[in-house]
Amino acid sequence: MNPRPRGGWTAWTEEIPAQTLLDMPPDLSKKVVNFLGALALEVGGAIDRDRRPPGDPMDDLGARYSLQIGGEPVVFEYVVLPELREIRVPVLVWFR
Repeated sequence: MNPRPRGGWTAWTEEIPAQTLLDMPPDLSKKVVNFLGALALEVGGAIDRDRRPPGDPMDDLGARYSLQIGGEPVVFEYVVLPELREIRVPVLVWFR
């Protein structure tokens, strides 16, 4: 029996990455938000199947990863929170 609650995975951003999203041109911001939403589902699928989530590991615990959005000037870090079925984005860098 899996102790994790069922349901979808979500993406949540810290205050500074959220402000960075608001500072982006609307079309780029929409792409990034859509990417993060899709990533949350992909990460959730990987975790639920005991697989490694996408991105470059940034710790030995398998909790923090970095990724660049292909074709876009955006790189970010995310933290996997399986108990909340959530990824959190504490760092998001937009190269203008």
